[in-house]
Formats: sequence, structure tokens, C-alpha cells
Amino acid sequence: MTSSPATDAAASLIADLIGHGVRDLVLSPGSRSQSLALAAMHFAREGTLRVHVRIDERVAGFTALGIARETGVPVAVLCTSGTAVANLLPAVMEAFHAGVPLLLLTADRPPELRRVGANQATIQPGIFDPWVRTAIDAAVPGDGEWTGLAGLAVAAAMGASVENGLPGVAGPVHLNLPSREPLSGVLPEIEVSPGQAPRPPAEEPLLLDRGPRTVVIAGADAGPDAEEIAHTGSWPLIAEVVSGARYGRQVVHGYRALLSDDDLGGRIERAVVFGHPTLSREVARLLSRSDVDVIAIRRGGEALNLNHRTRAVASVSIEDGAPDRAWLGAWLEASAAAAVDLSERAPDPDGLASADFATRRDAVKAELDAVRRPLDRELLVDAVWRATWPHDRLVFGSSRLVRVADAVLGGKKVPVHANRGLAGIDGTIATATGIALASQADGAPGVTRVLLGDLAFLHDVGALLLPPDEAEPRLQVIVGNDGGGTIFDGLEVASSAPRADLDRAFYTPHTVRLENLALAYGWEYQRVTTRTALDQVLTTPYGGRQLIEVPLAR
Repeated sequence: MTSSPATDAAASLIADLIGHGVRDLVLSPGSRSQSLALAAMHFAREGTLRVHVRIDERVAGFTALGIARETGVPVAVLCTSGTAVANLLPAVMEAFHAGVPLLLLTADRPPELRRVGANQATIQPGIFDPWVRTAIDAAVPGDGEWTGLAGLAVAAAMGASVENGLPGVAGPVHLNLPSREPLSGVLPEIEVSPGQAPRPPAEEPLLLDRGPRTVVIAGADAGPDAEEIAHTGSWPLIAEVVSGARYGRQVVHGYRALLSDDDLGGRIERAVVFGHPTLSREVARLLSRSDVDVIAIRRGGEALNLNHRTRAVASVSIEDGAPDRAWLGAWLEASAAAAVDLSERAPDPDGLASADFATRRDAVKAELDAVRRPLDRELLVDAVWRATWPHDRLVFGSSRLVRVADAVLGGKKVPVHANRGLAGIDGTIATATGIALASQADGAPGVTRVLLGDLAFLHDVGALLLPPDEAEPRLQVIVGNDGGGTIFDGLEVASSAPRADLDRAFYTPHTVRLENLALAYGWEYQRVTTRTALDQVLTTPYGGRQLIEVPLAR
């Protein structure tokens, strides 16, 4: 076998991506992409690249998204030409709106085979244009080189150079890579050379004065910065459960009702926003008010601007001075009264082990009551929240359960992920798999738990398939199964649509046997109906993939 221009260009590009910091590549099989796939496998054998193989490009895209979410480093996803490329679109859109760095490597036919009816050839250049930071239709190897593409792509994905989106904000980048036959050959000997992609320029933080009555809003992907600013400013912290910032002394419980209170929410003069808030209409109304000065820390491909006068900044700092303790105190007092206490519904291990007969008797009675009581949504989210710790990862699907969790769960410093850029239900299991693979790399401890509804689970059931020769992540998929889309119960359609139409077009009831799906894909399956059993399953060490089904009332 001889070399080919396609092979030489592919090996050079993959080596250059590795040199610029790319450590993971997710690929789906295909003929047109063979030179790139073989180059990736070569570097995987050398230990310089982790390659993950998925037969479904949509699953591959969300797996790459999950890895990039966890690491903050650009992840490459590789596919062949034709409809394969289109299947990346949902993950690309989510990555754009959430500010996640992805590198889309799409193999293509050469220009002379486009728009002439050639097999498996479509219009790939520009297919992702509204949702990528930059897009490059590369030259055909032999007509031109792919040299330098890796540095440009990594820089754009990290926000250093942007054609579409905000400066300094990460996002997806599209490299369309056409080639002519022969599509593979002998790989050249190429060493990985460290490269330096340009970084976004540093910006001075916006200095905030202490005067206005301020709240800090933490939406999806806000992270610890939101809690730090709330703590420094002595301001109330309204943290969605998906924010990764729901902890600390400033956290406000029952925030939806308090935002509607004229004496609290009605008196807000300024909101400092981290991440992407999506879980409550009350927060959206606050950020839409013309009398509130909204300052949003830049994230994702679109600047938050619901009131059409929001300022988007890279970061903030707070001036020295005395905090408004009366303002914070009023919020925390109302928060304490609004907190939901689920502890009385959880098992009491101390009481069960007590030497005092009366204490032990009461604990045993409470335990028996808990055993008999069927699980509801509040108990389910509480059990998962309590079982998860800082070395774990928790992923919420866009199901009814995330809104229940947001309403009832208290503060806890837990790494949380959720695809709330567009808040779609697709790709949840694949995203969680990517997060698990990244967070558990190099022997790191912890379990990744993904909590979602049955429809979100079924929408991404293909992500249950993992190659037998790849490392099995520690992953618990917890499905609250109420037999359909009961999230619509809380929307206008539930009160306006005929019952039969509501059932068929929105609830979409099903009778899928999740146990059979789990066994078909090689997952351990558990069906639990009580809090005690759920606590045991969640905390019993297991080294692989578990599907935990929790039946819920409609």
C-alpha cells in the first residue's frame, strides 16, 4: 500500500489538533472519513488521543458535547459525508447556545462531485453556519494543505477569534474536509508538536457599586463564580438546581414565590446573571423588567437581553464598602420560611441504631411507613441529591423532574450538568456518558448520575449502546417513569386541549419495557418502588452501567 494525499493531510491535521490540546475524538464509521478515522486510531494506540466510537452520529455529537462540558477543552467529532453530517445538528445547536467548544470534522466529496447528483454528496459547506463560531471548507489534499487549520479551529472554539457569537465565549467550529480517492494509504511518520492557539484577550471586570438592591441569578452552567459574587456582595443568591451554584449561606429557597412578592422581588433594582436561567417564568419576568438593571456574564452564542437593555460583560468585581444587611436579611428570613424539609421523609439511620428504645421504636415505625409509601417525584429527586457528592457528577434531563428538583431541593455543592442551552430532551444519556468518561478519566473516583423522565430516556435510547472494547463508565441512569410526558400538565395546553388530543399528541403514553431495553444493551437493571430501596441502589458500589427505573404516578 502506498501513501495518499488524503492520508497525509489527515495524519497532519489530527497530530496538529493533539498538539493544540485536543485529547478526545468521537467518531462514527464511514467511507469518506476513513483517512481521518485511521489517523485518529493511530494516535490512540500511541496514547496521545482518546478515541470513542459511536455508530449514531447524533449520539456521537452529544457524547463529544458531554466530554467538552466536563473538561472545558475542545473535543473533536468526526463523521462521513451526507446525512451523517445533518445528525450532528442538535448537538451543534446546544453547544452554540451553551458555549461548549466542539470541533466538527465532516468528511466530504471534492467540489466537482457537489450539486451533480453524486452518491452520498450534499451541500455540507455552510450547513451549520448560524450555530458555529467559524466554518472552513478546506481545500482538497493535493490542491491545497490542511496545515494551520487545527490552530485556527481550536482558537475559534475557545472564543479567541469569532465570526459568529460573543468574543471570549466558547462554541462549535466546523471544518469541512473534502478528499479524493484513494481515501487511505500508508500513514506517514508524524510526531505531535506542541502548538499554541491564541487565547481570548483579558478584559477588565465591570466594577459594581453596592448601592442598588441586588440579587445574583445563577442559571445553567453558572458554576461557583455566582456563589462567590453573592457572598462577596452579601446579596441574595437565586440559584437554579442546574447552576452548580446552589450552596452557601446566601442561597434563597422558594425563590419563585419570593420573586413575586412585592416587598422582595418587586423592590429589586439590579440583577447580576451567571449562566443561562431557564427553569422559572418568575426569573424570566424579572430579567424582562425595564426598571431592573440587568448585568449578564457572557455565555453561549447569544447575549442575554430579555429587557433589551441588558449589559453583557466578561466578569464583574465589587467595590469596597458596607453591605446592605437589611436587604439580605429580609431575603434570608423569607427563604428560611419557604424551605422544603424532606428529611422527615428520609430514613433515619441514627435513630435505627440508637440505644434508646423509644427513639429506635419511632425510627423503625418511620422506616416501615417509608417502605410502604410509594415513591413520588419529591422523594426521587431528594434521594438522588442526597446520594451525590462533590466527586460525583449529576446530570438533569429536560423533564418534569428537573423543575421538581428546582422547587424542593436545598443547597449542596455538587457538580451539576444539564443541556439547558436550548433545553431540549435529546442527547441526555449521550451527554451524561461523555461527562462520565471525562470525569472518570485516569482513574478519578465518582459516579455520574443522570436523572430524567421516560420520554427523554426513550428519545436517546441509542446512547445505551457502547462498544465492548471501550472502558465502561460508572453511570447510573435514573428514569422517573410516569408513562408519558406529564411535564405538559403545567403548561397552557393542559387546560385548553381536549383530553384525547392531549393524551395522544402531548403525553404520548407508551408501554415500553425498560428492563428489556437494559438487558439488550448490556446494562444492569433495577426497578425500585420505595425510598429505602432507592437509597440502597444509589449508594451500593457498582463498577459499570445501571439503569434504575422508578415508577411514578401520572
